[in-house]
Amino acid sequence: MRRKSIFVMMSIVMIVVLALAGCSSSTNESASSDGKTVIKFMHLWPEGSSKAQYTIVNNIIKQYEKDHPDIKIQTEILGNEQYKDKIKVLSASNELPDVGVTWAAGYLKPFVEGNMLAPLDDKIESDFKDSFVAGTTEAYAVDGKTYGLPLELNITPVYYNKEIFEKYNLEIPETYDQFVEVVKTLVDKGVTPITLGNKDRWTGSMWYMYLADRIGGSEALANAINRSGSFEDPALLKAAEEVKKLVDMGAFVKGFNGLSNDEAKGYFMNEQAAMYLMATWELPNYTTSPDVTQEFKDKVGYFKFPTYEGGKGDINSYVGGPGVGLFVSENSKVKDESKDFVSYLVKEWGKRSVSDAGVIPATVVDTSSTELDQMYIDILNDLGSASNLTLYADVQMSSSVAQVHLDMIQSLFGGQATPKDFVKKQEEALSEEE
Repeated sequence: MRRKSIFVMMSIVMIVVLALAGCSSSTNESASSDGKTVIKFMHLWPEGSSKAQYTIVNNIIKQYEKDHPDIKIQTEILGNEQYKDKIKVLSASNELPDVGVTWAAGYLKPFVEGNMLAPLDDKIESDFKDSFVAGTTEAYAVDGKTYGLPLELNITPVYYNKEIFEKYNLEIPETYDQFVEVVKTLVDKGVTPITLGNKDRWTGSMWYMYLADRIGGSEALANAINRSGSFEDPALLKAAEEVKKLVDMGAFVKGFNGLSNDEAKGYFMNEQAAMYLMATWELPNYTTSPDVTQEFKDKVGYFKFPTYEGGKGDINSYVGGPGVGLFVSENSKVKDESKDFVSYLVKEWGKRSVSDAGVIPATVVDTSSTELDQMYIDILNDLGSASNLTLYADVQMSSSVAQVHLDMIQSLFGGQATPKDFVKKQEEALSEEE
């Protein structure tokens, strides 16, 4: 699942890296001796644990080398955690690979501040004009420059059980008032409207973020975090008040603050809850997973988070965020060639990732000539018309402020904090960092 990476202590990292030689998998381990330009590429999709992604990347590399006979891509492949550890050590010694994998926002920033990553705005302008889903590249930007090209993307729809909706003559809500009526009807019928595992807290944050977006527009929460605005903005307070109303009316599964997301998901998968707000990494469960019955898959639909009457938000604005992206080292001796390779890989990944790995790319996908499950096609078409993508709030924040945010989310949902307390505590935490 998505969670932003936290740098580990150097002493621990060094111990881990000493063992990497026996754990890593690589090809073309030494520079080519036939006069070809070598691009060192380090990624985190080993064939054993991430076969679909490994195969996609490996095939793209083969095709690139065929199209560019003067280039050799030298790969080093590590598992996720080993990759994070080694990148940390390589950055400390200023020996990053020419091309590597990065996460957005808070993870990326220390590398940029250390002048280790090359800006990629020139490639976006020349190769990707209007190709990325709105809001994705911004997550890799620092001070107006973009330092990573995103590969993956997740957005967060509301999944619903069509059979339950049909049983109680419920329509897909397009406005928030209609959504509240759906919740009321289900509560009256003794059906759990929404499952939520708020022990993990980021799950509840997504509900709050959508309400903040629909009431205050896409800038309200972002401005509070970047300090051009305040967390005590009336729209952000109103969003907290709406969360409290949902809790008070029994919208969420009993005991939600003590349930993990995986535990809460079971209520939806077992048809004990009508709705489930979660990112598109869940799509395989409703489309392609062999572990889920077709009977259940046929019952699942989704809808966009409804608009709020009088609010500034757009129904085509999504809460979500990119997964990993690619960087080019600022100190690479083959920087131009590396940029070209990154551009090529991102384009090809966009063509192959959904059909070959069930992974939604950060680039807009043409679904007209692609054989996919209808839910994938619908989600991809929605992404193509997205007006905004708001990165998960805790990922936008520093680690200390994110902790306050997540704690206050749980307190708001649990009734330990009033809506006013909720916005006040976060405004104080943000102000302290100015």
